[in-house]
Amino acid sequence: MPNTYTQLLTHLVFAVNNRQSLILEPVRDRIEKYICSIASHKKHKPLAIYIMPDHLHYLIGLNPNQSISDLVKEMKNSSNTFINDNHLTKQKFSWQESYGAFSYSKSALNNVVKYILNQQDHHKKQTFKEEYIKFLQNLKSIMILNIFLNFMINSNEVKNRNEQENNLWQKK
Repeated sequence: MPNTYTQLLTHLVFAVNNRQSLILEPVRDRIEKYICSIASHKKHKPLAIYIMPDHLHYLIGLNPNQSISDLVKEMKNSSNTFINDNHLTKQKFSWQESYGAFSYSKSALNNVVKYILNQQDHHKKQTFKEEYIKFLQNLKSIMILNIFLNFMINSNEVKNRNEQENNLWQKK
């Protein structure tokens, strides 16, 4: 479509099957480059990636012509094959089936990139499980805040509408 513009910044998170620590430092960069090439080939824009031994963080500018679920499925299946065919781990490798996908505004871009690229230091302080639970709790807090704000806005709109209707009735 001509003149179609999107800004779909998405942070993907997924783990090695059974959260095994299989991706070692000597092969990390090679796997990251391979996964980025899959996304680039589909016209997505890789922005930051870091693979820990047991999970991956990947910030990507999404191409709206492919769904997130299809992209993640393709990245996982293709990288599973790449890792196994090239014997990059000591045992058969696979990603777990589930994943997280979180959208961000452009104003958060630098912070998310720093967060992803700082994974190694970050995980000296907390495990992937602790990190993910905290991430989801923060998301839940934001969702509750949005629900509350929407409720307050809607309540004020209803109140204003009622006041306007009362004023109309008083004029008659």
